[in-house]
Amino acid sequence: MKILSSAWKIIRQMSNVAATAASNILPMSNVVPLWGGSALVSHVEKAASALQSGHVIAMPTDTIYGVAALAQNNEAIERIYEIKKRSSSKPLAICVAEVDDVYVWGEVTVPHSLLTSLLPGPVTLVFKRTPLLNPALNPGTDLVGIRIPDHAFIRNVVKLCGSPLALTSANISSKESPLSVEEFHELWGKLHTVFDHGHLGKDQFRREGSTIVDLSQPGAYRLIRRGSAYEQTTELLHQYDITLID
Repeated sequence: MKILSSAWKIIRQMSNVAATAASNILPMSNVVPLWGGSALVSHVEKAASALQSGHVIAMPTDTIYGVAALAQNNEAIERIYEIKKRSSSKPLAICVAEVDDVYVWGEVTVPHSLLTSLLPGPVTLVFKRTPLLNPALNPGTDLVGIRIPDHAFIRNVVKLCGSPLALTSANISSKESPLSVEEFHELWGKLHTVFDHGHLGKDQFRREGSTIVDLSQPGAYRLIRRGSAYEQTTELLHQYDITLID
């Protein structure tokens, strides 16, 4: 009987541990697997609808998973900072759908042919912002980083929204950038929807995110972050006689 009693205690302890672990796992009801075909269209519509309603969602990009909200919506922007526990002093980049959109939100200083060579791709280009951009987005600077990920889903979402998205990595600030939705499961419950496109690649270099270059000064660039496309980006800039400055 003592053996049975001890075994029962162990089973109960294991059950309690399992229950506790289960309670710490957030439900996956808001995690939507991305499939191709006609289903993808409905996913794009769902994402755009959530964003237009002021929500924050998570989506795959061509590098890592990101969280996004409408850049022109003040409350949604604040929500991104809350979710990520991000310092308000750290600016957010915006995501647009097409190269021509870059001219709407930034004062472009480089030839159009260079833009089309860099974008879409894992690069964020920093220009002086235009007056059309929400003044509540990054109010401490007159610059804005503009991104066009080489990923059809997010580009179609932006296009359907008809407005740029504030976009940043889907992680709590200072934590590793995620290549799968499981890596930021602690944020699921704070997001309206998480669009899951599986693991974004085995190359850990992708975690470095986009290469960020400041092109706000004509004829020069300043490297803000090396990112995952440093070599090809700087090579293109040099081909256009754009020089590095400190």
